Amino acid sequence: METGSADIWRTKNYSTLRLNRTTSTLTYFIAFLSGTVLFLFSTKALSQSLSADNTTYPSDFFRPPLDLPPALAGSFGEIRGNHFHSGLDYRTNQREGYPVYAVADGYISRLRVQIGGFGNALYITHPNGFTSVYAHLQRFNDRITQTLRDLQYRKQTYDVDFPLLPIEIPVKKGEIIAWSGNTGSSGGPHLHFEIRDTQTEETINPQLFGIDIPDKVKPQITSLVIYQLNGIPFNPGTSKRSLAVSGSNGNYQLSVPVIHINGETGFGIVTYDQQFSGGNKNGVYSIELELDGQLIYASVLERFAFSNSRAINSHIDYPALLLSRSTIQKSFIEPGNPLGIYKKEINRGVIHLTDDAIHEMRYIIKDVKGNTSVLEFRVKNDPDLIIKSKEAPGVKKFSYNTDNEFIGETIKLRIPKGLLYNDINFAYSKTSHSPGFSDRHTLHSRLTPLHSNFNLWIKPTKEIPAHLKNKVLLLNTSGGASVGVYEDGYVKASPRAFGTYYIALDTIAPRITPLNISDGKQMTGISKMSFKISDNLSGIQTFRGTVDGQWILMEYDLKTSTLWHTFDYRTAPGKHLLQLTVIDRQENTRTYTASFYK
Repeated sequence: METGSADIWRTKNYSTLRLNRTTSTLTYFIAFLSGTVLFLFSTKALSQSLSADNTTYPSDFFRPPLDLPPALAGSFGEIRGNHFHSGLDYRTNQREGYPVYAVADGYISRLRVQIGGFGNALYITHPNGFTSVYAHLQRFNDRITQTLRDLQYRKQTYDVDFPLLPIEIPVKKGEIIAWSGNTGSSGGPHLHFEIRDTQTEETINPQLFGIDIPDKVKPQITSLVIYQLNGIPFNPGTSKRSLAVSGSNGNYQLSVPVIHINGETGFGIVTYDQQFSGGNKNGVYSIELELDGQLIYASVLERFAFSNSRAINSHIDYPALLLSRSTIQKSFIEPGNPLGIYKKEINRGVIHLTDDAIHEMRYIIKDVKGNTSVLEFRVKNDPDLIIKSKEAPGVKKFSYNTDNEFIGETIKLRIPKGLLYNDINFAYSKTSHSPGFSDRHTLHSRLTPLHSNFNLWIKPTKEIPAHLKNKVLLLNTSGGASVGVYEDGYVKASPRAFGTYYIALDTIAPRITPLNISDGKQMTGISKMSFKISDNLSGIQTFRGTVDGQWILMEYDLKTSTLWHTFDYRTAPGKHLLQLTVIDRQENTRTYTASFYK
């Protein structure tokens, strides 16, 4: 998994971060002004490519980031868990260590080492208003690595997210900047590559910039879904029918000659694209729906803002995803959906037929190369058809466009405006059967997505010892813990999903398991010392290692829970004392100490 959706960069603290610069930087700045790197601000005539809404992008400015035949493991805008995929995933033959090249002239504007997410990543700002991003890297080139290590040792932290000035690390098109890897939340060796708008930070489909990915395969369409809405907000109880689709090579049809509907109706489609037959099932570029030749809905994955990426859960049929792992892209738009990918809509894509005529409908599905598939079908209003959607009863009406609050006997919650994609009848129940320090409180349904975190207060029903009140958290019975604080007789936390919650305590320190070191061990000839670290509940917050009291760089792989330090010149021959401390999110601390010899 990747968590590019959380990758939002702000530069308000830029000047604070850049105070500690050396005289050598000033010298380089003088050289910069004399013209050595003035290419950063040069302009050139660029041939253009057009997006779906006629936005122009330079089509001959960028080269590919790898010198491998381009094959994708993931496409731009592909549907992922809680986010749209924000770039292209280049295959690397299931191996690490391929050279990664700067796609154009520019400068390294940001260095990021992240636990999970992008892992090792770097950002290059280009003079044409765009920034390229390279993620899950195995390692950087020597100059970038030296800058990174200086930063990590100065800040005494492994994970960093740091801006750089244009004069610090300029790069030329085709220069090796790194090697491909599998760091962060990568599910296997590959290169994640993005192009972003430097000013707005929106991510843009790289294939619109002339970066060629061979593809002559038309998208596949596997099923059509009909939603009977009838004035009720879309919810887990919305009535739906799924119809199988047959066909190939761009031409698809249903076995049903006419679909009978009644009242307000929406549609959804299951579709995917392949670069070559038998390849990965990647996302499509655009979905259009016509009624009697008139376009009533169009979504285009040209670009999107990271702050809105979680609204993918409104774009798809979220209950179907959770209950049956089916990815249905709805072709009607909920009123609280903030996504900017919708280029055309009439009545939010919902149709309401009142006559007795047969109407022609058509889906047009395209990939970014223009390969097109079409599904034509017919619909007819049937007044005798009785299909009722239902909305579960609740204790209070919540609106998507206002702040919402619920207060019970031992619970309070606040859901700010913008967190719901549609109105809901908020449902609530509680039970006294709980392994924790409170009742179990069931908040609505896990099948209803939220755009961000809400505030939740739960009152204990059992006395929490004073010395343990700083160890409280709220547990979701479906999985996950939200760190809490004790406040005015309640435990307050900010979860991001509906579900069943209760108060629990985290008093157990993380676990440290040494893999190749023990007290008194001779480590001569061993390049690094390694550990496994884990936590039972709230999750690991920080780790810190020292040798003879001096901070050392400990690197961490979230996928394998492996922590390691690679020895360098800082560890001289002789006897040394290691101290490794791991702290979880509730400040429970574990320390491992061992002497060793080099």
